[in-house]
Amino acid sequence: RAPAARAEPAAGGAAGDAGTPADPEAPADPAPGLAELKAEHARHAEDLARANASYYNVSQEYTGFVRRSRENASAARQEGIEKVAAALLTVLDDVDLARQHGDLEGPFRSVAEKLENLLRTNFELERYGEVGEDFDPTFHEALMDTTSADVETPTVTTVIQPGYRMGEKVLRPARVGVTSPE
Repeated sequence: RAPAARAEPAAGGAAGDAGTPADPEAPADPAPGLAELKAEHARHAEDLARANASYYNVSQEYTGFVRRSRENASAARQEGIEKVAAALLTVLDDVDLARQHGDLEGPFRSVAEKLENLLRTNFELERYGEVGEDFDPTFHEALMDTTSADVETPTVTTVIQPGYRMGEKVLRPARVGVTSPE
């Protein structure tokens, strides 16, 4: 019955009824399939948002990986330099002992000085531990301790083995004899 009612006004419609629908309660569907297109658009927008979020996460992970890799490479390089320098400490001790005994002469003297200069300038390897220095337990290892009224603070009075450091890192503490105040 309803379809017949809609057809009647259209067929015999009055002058003012030409642009109005016959049933005012019936929804007007201006474009067939619009609801499906809107739903498909919403799905695509959601997929795009998920893809963008995934891309952002991967980008952040990659940036973190690159940063950590650079830090690890730098730390590994420094650790390698420190291991090589630590292995050379006994050689440097022998060079220092030869110098103290007057056996460091000729071409060997030149080679020893070049080695020491190279390690000092390129890698900041520094020998420390001199008689008269104030004793500092972070840089010195006390093997002997005596007391005396002649000193006001604990002082290095004997250097048994010099210490070495690279920058601020101690590779080997100086092994010393200390005189403390009474």
